[in-house]
Amino acid sequence: MTASVQTPSATPPARPQATIMLSRVAHSLFWMSRYIERAENVARLLEVNLQFVSDFQGIDGGATNQHWESIILSSGEEELFAELYKSTDSQTVTEFLAFDLRNGGSILACVYAARENARMIRDQISLEMWETINELYLFLKSQTTAAVWASGPQEFFAKINRASHLFQGLTASTYSRSEGWEFIEFGKYLERADKTTRILDVKYHILLPSAADVGGALDTAQWQAVLRSASALEAYRRYYVREILAWKAAEFLIFSDSFPRSLHFCVAQVDEFLRRILGETSSRPRSPAARASRRLLADLQSLSIKDVLDQGLHEFLMELQSTLATISDEVAATTMFYPAESVLEEQQQQQQQ
Repeated sequence: MTASVQTPSATPPARPQATIMLSRVAHSLFWMSRYIERAENVARLLEVNLQFVSDFQGIDGGATNQHWESIILSSGEEELFAELYKSTDSQTVTEFLAFDLRNGGSILACVYAARENARMIRDQISLEMWETINELYLFLKSQTTAAVWASGPQEFFAKINRASHLFQGLTASTYSRSEGWEFIEFGKYLERADKTTRILDVKYHILLPSAADVGGALDTAQWQAVLRSASALEAYRRYYVREILAWKAAEFLIFSDSFPRSLHFCVAQVDEFLRRILGETSSRPRSPAARASRRLLADLQSLSIKDVLDQGLHEFLMELQSTLATISDEVAATTMFYPAESVLEEQQQQQQQ
């Protein structure tokens, strides 16, 4: 299937240097948006996979451990996890990815960092945005790991997802379409594209079944979990109607030009907001980031799922992740001269107290 993306009707004019917003504000808006999106994605991934393991209690312990190991590998924090935990199971992985402030990508760490960035630019965001992110922060501060497990972690993760959706909806409804909006959207779609590559890589590369298992009940359930991890199951069923097939699921999450979490859709949004931020034209991108973004979008417009599978899905996803990281780094260096502040040390001290 070859996807297409509609180009913007009007190309934003190059922005004079004097109108570029303060780098401190741009930095905080960008990371506030990324951290909220990251917390939601991690929460959904954990919620779906806890449900998956619960539904397939008959699978042996080795397969279950491999399942949780794949999630740690996809996060890129396997070395830190190995230092902090002796075993890999649902309890330790959930603790590490949800509650452990020593992991900068955990839900708690992300929400705390998002709230700190929002606090530093309180006068630049709407009251509704601040109240939503602050309420989520206060909710997390009131929780303990033991209490969450006792009441059921699914409701805890669902609350994270709802808070993220509320925050993004209020942002769309109350924030002016200004330079700040461009940084918010750029950060959101950059983070979303990265997480979709990691969700796909968990199943295809790490949990690749044997030839005898392809198309079986477990394989189908795993691909269904992948789609649910990206909130794509219902959209997939409306598009394909029939049963879940591996190549169709991968095709949908990579090439759909209408589903808002597919790689194609996210990269198209990244490309558009990147050009606005850098004052680039669509016909002749000048900066390395703009050229990389345009090449990535062109690949997603011209390739098919067969091309990707022939190349190797894992290799394709790793290359895409690397390109996204390069784009992010250059935009940060070009427009956000203020160095990133880590608030995790202070948060860890508060958590211990």
